[in-house]
Order: sequence, then structure tokens, then C-alpha cells
Amino acid sequence: MIMRDDVLAWLNSFRQVLAENKVYLTELDSAIGDADHGINMDRGFGAVEAKLPSVVNSDIASILKMVGMTLVSTVGGAGGPLYGTFFMRAGAAVAGKMELSAADFLAALEAGLAGVQQRGKATTGEKTMIDALTPARDALRTAVENGSSIGEALRASVTAAEQGMKATIPMLATKGRASYLGERSIGHQDPGATSSYLMLKCAADTWSKL
Repeated sequence: MIMRDDVLAWLNSFRQVLAENKVYLTELDSAIGDADHGINMDRGFGAVEAKLPSVVNSDIASILKMVGMTLVSTVGGAGGPLYGTFFMRAGAAVAGKMELSAADFLAALEAGLAGVQQRGKATTGEKTMIDALTPARDALRTAVENGSSIGEALRASVTAAEQGMKATIPMLATKGRASYLGERSIGHQDPGATSSYLMLKCAADTWSKL
């Protein structure tokens, strides 16, 4: 089971990884966006880190809701509303829980992805974070249905997310700021798909022994 402290450890890990990859994510965004994705995500999760001590005794849903609301209020561009929606919807899917099974985490990921799709009005193949999250969800679902452990299921999910992230490189962007570039968007890896992959990789690394 994924305990509340495991969720807090995941969020702290993701915060550190975003700080380490701030320049990289911003460089990716400079090619096809506003050159601020890494900066914005680092700022947002810096604010999350500051608020985590206030929710250490809360249930997992409340923690995820706090993350979502903080990101909406502190992250500029599309990242704030999209990641904010992801975490708020994920939290709503596990209301009242102090621990999560693999199936619970799948429900959270499914709800978060659905929220992002609804908010961004995007689908796969449009060069967005959905291109990493959708295969990750599908692989996680298959692993859960096959009775895999949480660690195994997450590793399968991350492998799929990485493949989805890399698959954005040859895509023509048809959503968001990158779509303004038309054919010039081809050949660049999507920054949102990259941060989504990093988010799931942090979960897999943090919960690898579960």
C-alpha cells in the first residue's frame, strides 16, 4: 500500500527533480513555447513544498487538493491550470483515504488525466502532456489488472510514459502555444510531456519497493 508519508515523499522528490531540471524543461519550452515551463513548475512546487508541513496529518485527498490549488495560484501559463486540475481531480478520486492500493493510484491517475483532457480540450497525438499520461495510464491499468505489485505497475507505467514523451518529438503540435509554430514544432520534445514523465518516474522511484 502507498501510505500518506509515501505520497509526501513522492511530492518532495518531484519538487527536487523539478529544481534539478528547471533549465532543461525551460530549454525544451524555449523551442516551442514561452520558455518558462521549467521556471514555472519549479516555482509552483517550491510553493507546494512550503505548504506541505500544514497537511502532514491530512488524508491523501486533502494533500493532493492542496497541491492542485497551490499550482493553480502560483504557476503561470498553461502548466498551472493543467497540473492544478490533475492533482485536484486525482485527490477527489481518493477522497478520505489514508493509504492507496495500486487500483486507487490508477483511479487517481485516470481522474487526473480526464481532468487535463477536459481542461485543455486535447487528445493524444497533439504534442502535449497527454501524450505521456495516456500510455502511462493504459500501462498502469494493464499491470493492475494482471495483479502486479505497485512497484512493478509503476515501472511499466513509467516506461510507457517515456515512450509517449519521446513520441512527441516528430509530432506536429496542434494545441497550445506550440501550435502557432506549425511545422516548425516538429522535431522538438514537448516540455509538458517531459514534466509528466518526470512526475511519474519520481513516483516509481519513491515507491519502487512497494
